[in-house]
Amino acid sequence: MPPTSIGVDLREEGVVVEYLDGRTTLYRGVPESAEGTVTAGPGKETHVLVTDPTETEGVMTYVNDYKTDDEILEESGVGRVIVEDGERDEVFPGVIVGREGQRNEVVADPEVAGGRVFVFVEDGWTEGSYEIVEGPEDGLDAHR
Repeated sequence: MPPTSIGVDLREEGVVVEYLDGRTTLYRGVPESAEGTVTAGPGKETHVLVTDPTETEGVMTYVNDYKTDDEILEESGVGRVIVEDGERDEVFPGVIVGREGQRNEVVADPEVAGGRVFVFVEDGWTEGSYEIVEGPEDGLDAHR
């Protein structure tokens, strides 16, 4: 399911996302800087947000989300991609998602993506926020 452009507000307390249906979500905390790759632990929800150059809009995709109803995704503007173990998919230019065993992996190069790349990893107890600040040392082609 492809995403649609949604509102983004970068604040001191975190990243606020405004969905098409008017709801908002705050991903708490200043995102931790990551170089090239973010790997989520087993059982963690993985959300990828790529902003436009103005940092006021972006597109968000849920990786391997089996819980959210299709209608909710359509109304919110959030996309979804399902990748099987060992597979990879370029969900946006410069942003590749994959699955290794039970773990989702996001590899990105913000210069290619044309904006900031955030990865939010959460479950019922914890949440982590990351910003991929530069591409992988071995380049994106090594991860396609």
